[in-house]
Amino acid sequence: MLDLTFTAPQPKVIQGAQGDWEMVIGLEVHAQVASNAKLFSGASTRFGSEPNSNVAFVDAAMPGMLPVINEFCVAQAVRTGLGLRAQINLRSAFDRKNYFYPDLPQGYQISQLYHPIVGEGEIIVDMAPGVARRVRVERIHLEQDAGKSIHDMDPTMSFVDLNRTGVALMEIVSRPDIRGPEEAAAYVVKLRQILRYLGTCDGNMQNGNLRADVNVSVCKPGDYERFQETGDFGHLGTRCEIKNMNSMRFIQAAIDYEARRQIAILEDGGKIVQETRLYDPDKGETRSMRSKEEAHDYRYFPDPDLLPLEIEQAWVDDIAASMPELPDEKKARFVQGMGLSEYDAGVLTAEVENADYFEAVASGRDGKMAANWVINELFGRLNKEGLTIATSPVSAAQLGGVIDLIASDAISGKIAKDLFEILWTEGGDPARIVEERGMKQVTDLGAIEAAVDQIIADNPAQVEKARANPKLAGWFVGQVLKATGGKANPAAVNDMVARKLAL
Repeated sequence: MLDLTFTAPQPKVIQGAQGDWEMVIGLEVHAQVASNAKLFSGASTRFGSEPNSNVAFVDAAMPGMLPVINEFCVAQAVRTGLGLRAQINLRSAFDRKNYFYPDLPQGYQISQLYHPIVGEGEIIVDMAPGVARRVRVERIHLEQDAGKSIHDMDPTMSFVDLNRTGVALMEIVSRPDIRGPEEAAAYVVKLRQILRYLGTCDGNMQNGNLRADVNVSVCKPGDYERFQETGDFGHLGTRCEIKNMNSMRFIQAAIDYEARRQIAILEDGGKIVQETRLYDPDKGETRSMRSKEEAHDYRYFPDPDLLPLEIEQAWVDDIAASMPELPDEKKARFVQGMGLSEYDAGVLTAEVENADYFEAVASGRDGKMAANWVINELFGRLNKEGLTIATSPVSAAQLGGVIDLIASDAISGKIAKDLFEILWTEGGDPARIVEERGMKQVTDLGAIEAAVDQIIADNPAQVEKARANPKLAGWFVGQVLKATGGKANPAAVNDMVARKLAL
């Protein structure tokens, strides 16, 4: 069972010229649904295709074409809601959000405003061992993506690529529960992690498959607590929205800049204008995109081409029965069942592929030893070489074989590192390599005793020093290991040296 007992982190405080201020942050994350087909057509969602090659007639808004709901996309939204411990609405409906732009051929976006498919849920955002923020999710609704306008191919014309048009998106809307830039980035990291575990979004931010709109406001200390008690947003400052953030680093920088911008205006006697802004990473600042007063009236109304979406509880239960183990539960199992530290368990569960690899290595073996080898040796080398777990030259079975050889005293830790290097560069079966290359650890006490006797006989002065200061006995151990090519059992050598020196 997952232990959800934690201490909430303190809000980020900014010192202004006239006193302290606190941030209040909410996020709207757009996650592309992992599906081979679009939300209302059978067109492909494959990234990187030739422009306008993944476009069905309905995506291009050809006359007479009607949308047909993709059941798999609905299932993915339900799966996501279950993963966020959210309310699944058995009845939801699609609306038309009307606006005109070249990359939206219909002249409207099909979305869900009044009746979303998923209601309230939550995400536990880990900040440190025992410290986490519980962020409430207000809703998740399904909608179709727009296309892409390209402005840098010709000095006088813009081009439109409709490949993304109609791709299914989940808009995941949080409550204003986040209190600092680091928490906001950690929230997106945690949400991305959950989505990847669920298989409902690949989380690829570079391709635009996961992007966030960040709402930022500032208030005086104590105002947020009054908001929590009353639910009155009047206790909070006017918020501004920063659109289309697709980098954890930029999310933090944009929030910090925007909060300080708002504080400077307020302390100068001005008022914050509610508006949509963009972040310029080159200048490290946000700039106005449009004010809410100038925003279009989207004239939402129920989509007449789509009946209300009604799903059965039995169908939801079937999806729930197929849910994978999620990161919080997996992390708790690694800590409680394998004795790992929270830090190590967090590293191993950060990506689902890493967790699967580790579990394969640890299966039937000592969990702590497996974690040490996966984190320090494998991950360290992967990072150095710029590789991922999917492209690792050393398989889980091979690394498990190395651990088996250590556990059976067939090889020492030093030999194991040499063996790991061979596996990395050449591959092969660990046990066979050790046998064929004579890498087995020397456990014959007679051979070890002979080596110890020889080192003692050759170094009488060092013997006297070691007897006067037993800590120097390690020098003899090192010399014996060196003389045996690192093959002598270190524990046996330690015992033999201590006995021979009468320590």
